[in-house]
Parts: sequence; structure tokens; C-alpha cells
Amino acid sequence: MRFWDWLETKEENAPALDIVLPDSDERVRQKIRFHGQVQGVGFRFTVQMAARDHFVTGWVKNEYDGSVTAEMQGFVKDIRKVIRDTQTHSRFIRIDRIENESIPVDVHETDFRTY
Repeated sequence: MRFWDWLETKEENAPALDIVLPDSDERVRQKIRFHGQVQGVGFRFTVQMAARDHFVTGWVKNEYDGSVTAEMQGFVKDIRKVIRDTQTHSRFIRIDRIENESIPVDVHETDFRTY
């Protein structure tokens, strides 16, 4: 199977994870915690690249319990694209659950960092 065929199949079969984002046309900031196989598989790098591709700012870091926390700031449609891309990028990444909450926008933030 060619890579692009495999990727299309993976995107079609990606689990629909429940994440509630505000219905807004303005920039929002979300604190998002990813649970599953998200450490040691290139997940933070994947989040960072997807965020930069979709003009989302913020940061991502590993937690001691094996989860990964990110703060993402941008338009809701772009944050959704980042989350979608992280689910379909690698066969080694497995997101079982996502928790999120709205937090205040940081007007001075200009990039996406990895810790």
C-alpha cells in the first residue's frame, strides 16, 4: 500500500474524539490534555508542526502521568485541524481521550513552542 493510500485510510478510520470547542469567529485559547500513546512517539513534534501549519500559537509538553498538555490559541476551525492532524499523522500515536477547557487569550503570543 502506498503511503498516501494508507494515510487516507487512517483519516477515514480515525476515532471521532469528543472535544467541545466554543462556537466563535474570534481567536480562542484552549488548554487541552491528550491521553493515550502520546509520549515517546513524536507527538509533541507532530502537534507543533500541525499548529504552525494552521497558524495556531501556544505550547505543548509531556506530563508525568504519561499524558501531554497543550495550550492552543487560534480560530476554532484551525484548532480542530491541528487535533485532526495529530490523530492521523503517525501509526504510533494513539489518542484515547481528550480533555479541554477555555482559558484567556494571550495577546502577546506569536509562536508555538515545545517543552
